[in-house]
Amino acid sequence: MTKKERATFVINTLNELYPSIPVPLDHKDAYTLLVAVLLSAQCTDVRVNQITPLLFAKADNPYDMVKMSVEEIKEIIRPCGLSPMKSKGIYGLSQILIEKYNGEVPQSFEALEALPAVGHKTASVVMSQAFGVPAFPVDTHIHRLMYRWNLSDGKNVVQTEKDAKAIFPRELWNDLHLQIIWYGREYSPARGWSLEKDIITRTIGRKEVLKEFDKKISR
Repeated sequence: MTKKERATFVINTLNELYPSIPVPLDHKDAYTLLVAVLLSAQCTDVRVNQITPLLFAKADNPYDMVKMSVEEIKEIIRPCGLSPMKSKGIYGLSQILIEKYNGEVPQSFEALEALPAVGHKTASVVMSQAFGVPAFPVDTHIHRLMYRWNLSDGKNVVQTEKDAKAIFPRELWNDLHLQIIWYGREYSPARGWSLEKDIITRTIGRKEVLKEFDKKISR
């Protein structure tokens, strides 16, 4: 298969598996999504979805969030990990949203990435899922699968994002990145990987990945 044919196979297969695409993180607006994505760094979405209702019951907007102390925020979000950094980030970005944006989440990559604790991936998720702007946030699942599917060299997430944007149509980015995440979780995980279950990798996968799998099952 050519790279274009591999990409088309990925798109068609994912559309069959995920005709409707749930957003992994529970939220009600751009602000709660921003906070949830920030909390998801090195934490599972399941855990984040358990913690955000507790946090948002006290503060689901920047005005209420700054009424809390950093320490209070830290205690609530502690199970998500990295709570000292995340609590300072949530408090700090809430202050900036009030001071510069009338409490609203800005709708640009530049403004979002200037907020405390907000990197390119977080900004990309908010832009795509809250505002519908085409973006391709790359998490560990997408990074892994783009390599397994021979669509990227897997050097780093920056290159993976660049490769994904080059091969997939722009109008599909917002749905496709979510579809790949769900596929990675259900069919092509990092651990407990079954090639028999992983139809896309089995069909178009990178040869060295398939050889490595053959070595594992022959031991």
